[in-house]
Amino acid sequence: MYKTYQYRIKDSSQLLWLCKTAAKVNFVWNYCNETSNKAWRNNRKWLSGFDFNSLIAGSSKELGLNSAIIQLVAYQHADKRNQFKKSQLRWRSVKRTLGWIPLDIRCFTLTNDAIIVSKRKLKFWKHRELEGKIKTASLTQNSKKQWFVNVTTEIADKSALRTGNQVGVDLGFKDAAVCSDGTVYTHPKATALYAEKLAKAQRAKKKKLVTSIHLKIKNVRKDFSHKTSTSIVKSADTIFVGDVSSKAMISRGKGFAKSANCAAWGQLRTMLAYKAKQLGKVFQPVKEAWSTITCSNCSVRSGPSGLSNLGVRSWVCDCCGTKHSRDVNAAINIRNFGIGLYPPIMEAPAFRHGE
Repeated sequence: MYKTYQYRIKDSSQLLWLCKTAAKVNFVWNYCNETSNKAWRNNRKWLSGFDFNSLIAGSSKELGLNSAIIQLVAYQHADKRNQFKKSQLRWRSVKRTLGWIPLDIRCFTLTNDAIIVSKRKLKFWKHRELEGKIKTASLTQNSKKQWFVNVTTEIADKSALRTGNQVGVDLGFKDAAVCSDGTVYTHPKATALYAEKLAKAQRAKKKKLVTSIHLKIKNVRKDFSHKTSTSIVKSADTIFVGDVSSKAMISRGKGFAKSANCAAWGQLRTMLAYKAKQLGKVFQPVKEAWSTITCSNCSVRSGPSGLSNLGVRSWVCDCCGTKHSRDVNAAINIRNFGIGLYPPIMEAPAFRHGE
């Protein structure tokens, strides 16, 4: 199992060298992109990483770039092209893309609080210790032009204390995650929190401030997702999560796009998946169709449905009279779907409870 650690580089004297090296990496990437495109047009052949070896031989001295880095760029280009099934990927440039320098064990040395690349020592803030055997690394840049070192290590699977709990998780807008045991994780709504400040900066055309606010919003979401996923994984051995999609919500029309993007469901699901794997627990996406309107007690579909009833947060089952919290009931159904307790397809009866 692999785990990646990220540390921010604090040595400002090397920023110019990092930017120049990233520009050289972009040049190699664009060369691979152009060559791959020509090979496809002329011979209907996709070049592999091995095919690039003979084409890039001897370029290290001309570019002033480590040969191992050049090979990594070529191989990663080939992998991405195969992944997306395209003969040509996006071009990289200083203006349109953030800095990226791939590394492997041949071209860097890691000390206690620094990484040495091409005889240059880049110090970083080491806020946590590395675990496992170091495999690869990379240097990346964020939107504020800050540089980070990312170190990937191979670690043994950890065994966590078993709780015996199985939990269903319902993802939503109002609350980011509601669990079948009643636990509610309220989203910080970072977009709304900084909306006024962001609007003022945009009207004043303060580009650096706008970038800083966007990065702040991103960091708030990421921090919340980390804390929420860690709490859920520690509380249960088996985690079932609904398959709600941000893209599907956005496609429904105006009014959902901003909320869906702010909810960051994909980020939370990704963190739940890899953290559960690290601790030897089970993560399982579940099709959540009908989970909201199905009574978790009697399996009758008598709950509020449709866009007009999104504001109904609690309801009483027409058949058995059980009072439900909308989100907790959905989370219980997601858990039941996951463990195989699929409810029968039933419609609400014509009578009301108590009649």
